[in-house]
Amino acid sequence: KNILFVLVLITMMVPFQVMMIPLFLESNFLGLLDTYAGLILPKATSAFGIFMMRSYFAALPKDLEEAARVDGMSEFGIFWKIMFPLVLPGTLTLAIFHLMQNWNNLIYPLMMTSSTRMRTLSAGLALFVGEHATTYYGPQLAGALLSVLPLLIIYIFFQKYFIASVATSGMKD
Repeated sequence: KNILFVLVLITMMVPFQVMMIPLFLESNFLGLLDTYAGLILPKATSAFGIFMMRSYFAALPKDLEEAARVDGMSEFGIFWKIMFPLVLPGTLTLAIFHLMQNWNNLIYPLMMTSSTRMRTLSAGLALFVGEHATTYYGPQLAGALLSVLPLLIIYIFFQKYFIASVATSGMKD
């Protein structure tokens, strides 16, 4: 399992531009171009997420698992009722990081979509800014505000989990 984990970490060193053409060809072969599934599935996880969640689960005491097994709990029950609630702050922090990364991504949605109705907000905003010879600051700034607002609202609602995640990860000032 350590060799597999190292291989996952090595993928973090490969830039996305190297994987663009193989990902496009594979998505085209599977019929995922210009679909919601094509925008979501290939970016549903990342090596950073695997690294982060593995660190959280490795920090949990093994005694909790063993006590639950002695009490006759199933493996799924151990995960769902004991382990997952303990790593919930880390899971929500990862969800915020992952959402921010995918929300602000520009190259991937441009690569996977061809119709304007499937474009993400950041890709549509970039195309809107680039299509006019003159600069219209009002609509561009309104679009930028609309693109930042959902992330800000989500962060405000999940801030307590984000802070709890940092507090339990052992990071110091």
